[in-house]
Amino acid sequence: MTPKFKNMAWFALIVFAALLLSQLIGAWVNSNIPLNSTLEINGLIHFTHIRNYGGVFGLAQGMGSIFGLINISLLAGVIVYLWFGKAVKPYEFICFGFVVGGGASNVLDRLIYGSVIDFIDIQHIPFWNYVFNTADMMVHIGIWPLLLLSFMNHPPPTNDIPEKLSD
Repeated sequence: MTPKFKNMAWFALIVFAALLLSQLIGAWVNSNIPLNSTLEINGLIHFTHIRNYGGVFGLAQGMGSIFGLINISLLAGVIVYLWFGKAVKPYEFICFGFVVGGGASNVLDRLIYGSVIDFIDIQHIPFWNYVFNTADMMVHIGIWPLLLLSFMNHPPPTNDIPEKLSD
């Protein structure tokens, strides 16, 4: 098996696991916590079942289908990049696996329920009143290491000034 196929296999496995976990937890919330009600886990974490008919942070409510189309395009772009990219690093397959799995779960929510099921409600954090879901966590699990590793793997720019080209 070539390294590209091995990395794509890991990517597919992570996408499937993230998608499945997010969908199973969302279905549990949908079945066990009535809409617009809260289950207190502890003083910090509550499960508050709400629906997001818009985009990130609840922006543009009622335009979820547009965000769904944008998400599908972005997810397809990531897959094309991983498949055809010449210098794709192994960690990118893993990180993007979480991003695509979480993003696909939110798209699937929109197709199944007409909205995204959000429920993780962190209390007592100043200026934070957002409710999110497992799929959003998967995206963050992939994005933050991807960003950190991409910064660490690129040398800082030099201050060398190129010589002026002659006319």
